[in-house]
Amino acid sequence: MNTGMNVTELFLIAMTIIFSVPYLIWRLMKTEFVAPLVVVQIIAGIVLGPGILGAYFPGYFSLVFNHDVVGALNGLAWWSVMIFVLIAGIELDLKQLWEYRRESSITAGLALGVPLLFGSVAAMLMLAWSNDWMGAAGNRWQFVLAIGMSCAVTALPILLLLMEKLHLLREPLGRRILRYASLDDVAIWGVLALILMDWNRVGRQSIFLIGFALASYAFRRLMRKLGSMDRWHVTFIWLALCAYVADWSGLHFMVGAFLAGVVMDADWFDQKELDQLRFFVLMSMMPVFFLSTGLKTHWQTGGVNVLMAAALLLVAAVVGKLAGIRIAGKILHWKKGEASIIGWLLQTKALIMIIFCNVLLDKKIITPDAFTALLIMAIGSTMLTVPMVTKKLQQYLLAEQS
Repeated sequence: MNTGMNVTELFLIAMTIIFSVPYLIWRLMKTEFVAPLVVVQIIAGIVLGPGILGAYFPGYFSLVFNHDVVGALNGLAWWSVMIFVLIAGIELDLKQLWEYRRESSITAGLALGVPLLFGSVAAMLMLAWSNDWMGAAGNRWQFVLAIGMSCAVTALPILLLLMEKLHLLREPLGRRILRYASLDDVAIWGVLALILMDWNRVGRQSIFLIGFALASYAFRRLMRKLGSMDRWHVTFIWLALCAYVADWSGLHFMVGAFLAGVVMDADWFDQKELDQLRFFVLMSMMPVFFLSTGLKTHWQTGGVNVLMAAALLLVAAVVGKLAGIRIAGKILHWKKGEASIIGWLLQTKALIMIIFCNVLLDKKIITPDAFTALLIMAIGSTMLTVPMVTKKLQQYLLAEQS
């Protein structure tokens, strides 16, 4: 279909679709209780992808989302998600984690380990069912560990958003939940680095890790001497360099972006400015990432098979997380109702897991069909959170006051 429109015009049409369709659905259908705007944006990305819009309207899909437009969207998506991951790294409070290390390590370990085990079993069942789920460059152990970790992930940014809406963020229970999720955040990127270890390129990866440690020492000394405005400029240079060298070494640029943030101190920046940057990226740039994610979804093994795989993964993720937290509650003698609230809140997956799975897809460890199943699982898990927590939280807070 040739309409005479140039790439710029098609790009702007795509941007209009990206920002208008999810917003109108979210606002007019009032989905906030079940699905925050960010979840609606992810769902819209799937609907606008090749498996649905592309299947029913191939002419319009190939026109608007042609190779040049998708290339421009991907570039914007890469940079936006790198900034988002950088901020997540900066805001990890390792000092507080150390202060409450016993409680945090037990809870985070079980919250991560049990669903990882359940998810790994689900991954083995998927491989027994069909080999169409594992990517061309993936080994069996990489696939099993990757799927298991996808079931165990908690999306810290979405968790913050939901706890703020539930008026739990500043409560003692809320601060505990953030500690557990933060520790799991560190583990997620560590496991991803392990999955991506390429023994044929281990020399490059060793150079990266040693060089990063030395460069981080010099970078931290430099940042302490700079003024606030210079720190921001140097931060983005540091981000680009870390992401580039990580990708060159055979790891993914996302691993480099997260490490770039971890070695930075949050108190180097004004908290209000950091919050504004996160808000700006989430509002104006991340919707492009969600759309580019939707463009990677496929249903080649059949819609029923993908949905069945998604259901299996959802059960593994939910049951595994609730079981892990319940065990932690027994060990640490939590109050009645706490384990259920914490377990359901840590189900939120929609953002970090999507980033995690994008890396797995880019490295061909999983196929587009497995990616689609994981994406549906992430949406389902996140949408369950608020409805399941609301009543339990009200009962818990009333018991606390009495």
